[in-house]
Amino acid sequence: MIEIFQSKSLGIRILMGLVIGVIGIMMLVTLMPGPVGSSGGSPDAVATVGGSDITPNDVSRRLAQIERNGQRISKDMRGLYVRDTLDGLINERLLDYEAQRLGLQVTDQDVAEQIRQILPTVFSGGSISNLENYAAEVQQRTGLSVPEFEQMLHSALLEQKVRRLVTDGVGVTGAEIEAEFKRRNEKIKLEYLVIKPAELEAKVNVSQADLEAYFTKNKGRYPIPERRAFQYALLDQAALRASMHPSETALQDFYKQNLDLYRVQNRMHVQHILFKTTGKTDAEVMEIRKKAEEVLAKARKGANFEDLAKEYSQDDTTKAKGGDLGWIQRGQTVPEFEQAAFALKKGEISDLVKTMFGFHIIKLIDREEARTKTFDEVRASIVPIIASQMAQEQAAEITERMAAAVRESSRTSIEVIAKKFNLQVGTVPAVAASDPLGPLGTSSELRDYVFSAQIGEDSTPIRVDRGTVVASVTQIQPARPATLADVRAKVEADYRNEESTTLTKQKAEELYKRVQGGESLAAAAKALGFEVQTSEFLSQNDTLASLVPMHRLAAAFNLPVGQTSPPLDQASNWFIYKVVERQEPNPEDLAKQKADIERQLTLAKQQMAFDAFQESLRQRLSREGKLRINDQVLKRLSTAS
Repeated sequence: MIEIFQSKSLGIRILMGLVIGVIGIMMLVTLMPGPVGSSGGSPDAVATVGGSDITPNDVSRRLAQIERNGQRISKDMRGLYVRDTLDGLINERLLDYEAQRLGLQVTDQDVAEQIRQILPTVFSGGSISNLENYAAEVQQRTGLSVPEFEQMLHSALLEQKVRRLVTDGVGVTGAEIEAEFKRRNEKIKLEYLVIKPAELEAKVNVSQADLEAYFTKNKGRYPIPERRAFQYALLDQAALRASMHPSETALQDFYKQNLDLYRVQNRMHVQHILFKTTGKTDAEVMEIRKKAEEVLAKARKGANFEDLAKEYSQDDTTKAKGGDLGWIQRGQTVPEFEQAAFALKKGEISDLVKTMFGFHIIKLIDREEARTKTFDEVRASIVPIIASQMAQEQAAEITERMAAAVRESSRTSIEVIAKKFNLQVGTVPAVAASDPLGPLGTSSELRDYVFSAQIGEDSTPIRVDRGTVVASVTQIQPARPATLADVRAKVEADYRNEESTTLTKQKAEELYKRVQGGESLAAAAKALGFEVQTSEFLSQNDTLASLVPMHRLAAAFNLPVGQTSPPLDQASNWFIYKVVERQEPNPEDLAKQKADIERQLTLAKQQMAFDAFQESLRQRLSREGKLRINDQVLKRLSTAS
């Protein structure tokens, strides 16, 4: 693959929007296929697609990549991740199988051109200048080896070819565009009220007889579990660390041995305003450029850059911060942005900078030249590092002695152990297995010991968040059925909640009945102690008073003005509204919005078509016996630690 760069110059063409830069790379990483497995359906394979095995190692490599990208996979969520990862691998193999059947191919030249777009800095002229630098750049940017990276691109380009074949004929009609235009632009104003159970709880009368009847009916919901109390001796890691006093020699030795940690690269503190052009037509890009130039002119005339960014920037991650990107170093942004930013002087504003994302206006707030921080600058940050190392070493030594003492006698009192090793003594009153363990947190190892040990039996040293403990159970309260007195507060809360939920529905139905009888919504609401609110004009893309998205109230746009809706259940709240005014779309706006609506509808229909194609392909190969999943291997993978 690499040899192609060493033999000819490459033409530049944008493939897949440059894989949306680094973001696209990381998205594709999660779809990266492992090496194609052997053909023939091995009994150890987790799935087989068209004779190509997906092995447990393929799935494990993909999961490891996900975790390298910073996403922790907990034991409880492993099964879900395994299933999703396997589905992704199956989809890749399905597309590969179908692409071969259709005669679609991705050439080395295709992959080479894509690499040049993603990693232009590794090129000199038409070839890669240094293969070691190329491998290092790939590893730094993606966490992959060169073969894995190139296979990832091959897979992505192949999917693109299949996707185009499936979706190129997909389009939208004029009627669909007009319907979407109306959906986006038609607006209505509502009178509405929300009846909430929480606001009616105070009106629920609770008698002793009510609680007793409710408790008797639901007694199974209120068991009293086994509870245990215990005493502990704690080697407090924080206290031990605070008692450490590193020598000046130790601090200086650490500094000298770790100078790389204190080298500061050339870096810039920048703000930017982004005008997105991704997916826009040439005509739309011209309009966006014009708008960007207007904002640039305002910035250069002295308008507050932060305010301009908050008003105009389309970078959702920095807009609220006035476009502040923080400190950046070389290699952290796309080349065009980096080149412009590093050429600025402090306080200077750039010309428009065009990148794959759109047009940027960049302002340099500050810059730092490469240097190594002095010992005096970093001394304060080294102290806790050395103190922590010293505390860990001393804690390990004390813990070993504690373990030896418990081995000699597991019935030694906690007070004696604490006095011998200068530990803190504490007690945890009776707790259930699902409760936090007092000041010791939620250590599963300590919990397992407490709820399995005999009274008076010392544990071996156990790690907890605060340090290391030796624990001894002092009391065991067996599980038993609850009495009303045990759980009265919980029973009353549950009773009020259920009764107020029922009352809320009754009030909503009564209110609607009054409206049906001829009362206005406002009058009916007032008679029942509620107050009607009036909204602004809202489209189906808006949200009503932070309560409910208007697309959930799509029926409101078909109601005649003056008509009241039946009560709607919205997460136990009851919602009633009346359409009081309608604002029809301005027909002249259709021409302005048509291109954008057509583009978005087309993309949505193309995605639906591709999803349907994949599902149909999956079902066909399943029927033909060419797609098989080994449920036993899948189960083992899902439960592996």
